[in-house]
Amino acid sequence: MSKTETKKITSIGGSALIEGIMMRGPKKTTVAVRTGEDSIYTEDVEMKFIGSKKFWKVPFLRGIAGMIDSMRLSYKCLMLSANKAMEAGEIEEEPSKFEKWVDEKLGDKFMKILMALSSLLGVAIAILLFFFLPTWLFNLAGFAFPAIKHGGEGVVFWQSVIEGILKIFIFIGYILIVSQMSDMKRVFMYHGAEHKAIFCYENELELTVKNVKAQRRFHPRCGTSFILLMLLVGIIIGLFIPHAPFGITWLRPVIKLALLPLTMGIGYELIKVCGKHDNALTRIIAAPGLWAQRVTTKEPDEDMCAVAIKAIEAVIPDDGSDIVKNGCC
Repeated sequence: MSKTETKKITSIGGSALIEGIMMRGPKKTTVAVRTGEDSIYTEDVEMKFIGSKKFWKVPFLRGIAGMIDSMRLSYKCLMLSANKAMEAGEIEEEPSKFEKWVDEKLGDKFMKILMALSSLLGVAIAILLFFFLPTWLFNLAGFAFPAIKHGGEGVVFWQSVIEGILKIFIFIGYILIVSQMSDMKRVFMYHGAEHKAIFCYENELELTVKNVKAQRRFHPRCGTSFILLMLLVGIIIGLFIPHAPFGITWLRPVIKLALLPLTMGIGYELIKVCGKHDNALTRIIAAPGLWAQRVTTKEPDEDMCAVAIKAIEAVIPDDGSDIVKNGCC
């Protein structure tokens, strides 16, 4: 059995939270949060998924729906885990006088507005860093290389490749920086526990801390792999976009942004193929994402594995409807 083979493949997936883990099965989603040395809080999360509608189940479209649903669900579960961790004293932070005043006058409304603005700011920064900055840097090189400035032969090929490499460096660099923060290190450890619990279940082993901890932490269906695949697919799509559409250089990143749903759709289909099959081609496709997981996942401790077990046990259906494929992939 190869490193990526398991006895079965499940559709169950999850994500790391603040002092906890979210697991999503075919019938329900559960959040498990460590609230004390011997206590784990679990809560089922209700949400209407657009991907459950027939229209969004079409190949490529389901990738767009899956991305939107995942972002909505992750945000909701992250807020839940943060609240529970703070209540349990896992996050100790004395509020400032301003924070106390805001809480007294505005309460939850202010926090909702603040979180909405923070999300919008995050999206704006991501668009700037991953779409406009790489194009601007490439065009800046036109002062040294006239062929770039005048859109010479082969410029679109090299622009797409260089922009893609810059995006990957920005992504990996960001992850490396945040991984140095103590709180993020724990999130990455929970990320590792999530993967290990899923692998333990897929290998048909009893869900015990010992068995979970013995599993590998790099999973081919991880969101990290999906993001890397999207960046690589973006390079190919960029080959078909002119250096300066209609003579306007900044239109190139705008068109790439408009084509983001296509990138999502293709990336989603590739990640599904990698999750279902284990052969030379899928290993090549999955390799960049699996490598990146060396940064985004860390070895968890036993308490984190216990949280992961609680989360996955809650979403495993009795009828086996989560099984995508039985037998070695």
